[in-house]
Amino acid sequence: MPRPTTDPTPEPAGPEGADSTRARIVTAATDEFARHGIAGARVDRIARQARTSKERVYAYFRGKEALYGHIAAKELTELAEATRMDPADLPGYAGRLFDHFTARPDHHRLITWGRLELADSAVADTGADPTRAAIARKLDQLREAQQAGQLAPAWDPVDVLALVNQIATTWAAQPEIGAVSAEQAADPSVAARRAAVVDAVEHLFPRVKR
Repeated sequence: MPRPTTDPTPEPAGPEGADSTRARIVTAATDEFARHGIAGARVDRIARQARTSKERVYAYFRGKEALYGHIAAKELTELAEATRMDPADLPGYAGRLFDHFTARPDHHRLITWGRLELADSAVADTGADPTRAAIARKLDQLREAQQAGQLAPAWDPVDVLALVNQIATTWAAQPEIGAVSAEQAADPSVAARRAAVVDAVEHLFPRVKR
């Protein structure tokens, strides 16, 4: 990717207040990446939407991948806070994931673009990758739950996490089926879809009675 010849040195990360240039860049880039992915995103569009210049974008972030990495880390932190996993209540966790991605379909698209475009890159293999760090923490929680007798030990924690996440994001990942369900489902409501997700996870990993 070409770099600007002026103002190329990234500035120190500062506060991202609602009116700051950096915050406007992040907001504009979040929308741009969700719509077009990393390769399809254009820094000039991000700068225009953020009411700044391309040089200022590069002053804060070295390139598109660095900007995407910052946004992905921010979005994953928001996701973790909104959908905290309780290994003793995986159906509840699946319901919270469903709620989050139903309210934020752009978040699911943004994460999916990163999976597709960065899967084989050096960025995805670094120890600083926030996605891997989040997964590692959840796997530790599931292992601890197994040791405490809250989760069947026959399951490998990686399978548990993969299955719960896949079920919870079924509708976010398949919007075409969601569109058909509006006409074909016996109950086309979002509440019915959420109930199906929670019930499916309950059958696989029942809540622990306390």
